[in-house]
This record gives sequence, C-alpha cells and structure tokens, in this order.
Amino acid sequence: MTSEQLIKPAPIVKRVEVNAPVERAFEVFTAGIGSWWPKQMTILKSPQKAMIIEPRVGGRWYEVGEDGSECDTGRVRVWEAPNRLVLVWQLTAQWAYDPDFETEVEVRFIPEGDRTIVELEHRDLERFGDAAALQRESMDGGWGMILGQFAAAAG
Repeated sequence: MTSEQLIKPAPIVKRVEVNAPVERAFEVFTAGIGSWWPKQMTILKSPQKAMIIEPRVGGRWYEVGEDGSECDTGRVRVWEAPNRLVLVWQLTAQWAYDPDFETEVEVRFIPEGDRTIVELEHRDLERFGDAAALQRESMDGGWGMILGQFAAAAG
C-alpha cells in the first residue's frame, strides 16, 4: 500500500418503503420508469420524452428525446423479477455515455406484507477517478430525490 493509494468511496445506499406489493413496485420501477424519472435529469439535447429499461439481461437502459433521439444510460446486468435488478450505469463524471465505463446500481425489492421495501445501492464509485468524491456527493442527493418520486408513483 502506497501513501498515494486512494480510499475507495462508500457506495450510495438508499432505502424507501412503498405502499404497493413487490410485483407492482418492480413493475413501476422498471416498465414504468418513464412515468416517474425526473424529466430534467437528461443528457439529451432534446427534452426527454421517455426513459426505458428493456426487461431482460443485456437490455438497454436509455432515454428518448422529443425529437426521437436516443441516448444510453447503461444496460441490464441482472433481471430477477420481481425481487432484484442490477443496472450498469455508463455515464461518466462529465455526464456523457461511455460504453467502456461502468458502475453498478443494484435495486432490491423486499416484500413487507402488502408493502415493499426498496433498497438501492450504487457502487464502484471509485471508477469516477479524481471526481469520485464530488460525484458521490451529487449522486447521493440525486438518488434520494429519484427514489422519492418512484415511491410516490408506486403507491
């Protein structure tokens, strides 16, 4: 270990309880992402029309602009409906898609009676390099707001 070795940033971990059964929570998070994902959180030049997660391993996670343009956010690494989803986040610290850049977003859906606990973990943040600490701070607040919107949409 050298004195220049960086400390790995902690993953972002968020948890929200939704007033919906696990199947509905998973469906709203995945198929319904376009209904609750903040429209202002886009890297498109055109206003965002849709956010889409293709329902399979290897599927695209992308957005569509009002002008028909598309931009990838990442892809689906794990699809275990309705309990678990792992997405590959491929947006760099400059908020640009890079097919060679990867961090992971794991979302777990835990049944709690007729409600669901949704746990999100965004990890591998050290891959942002020198921007990791600033990126973590920014994304921590962003994921909190995004999950709040999801919870409201899910029930």
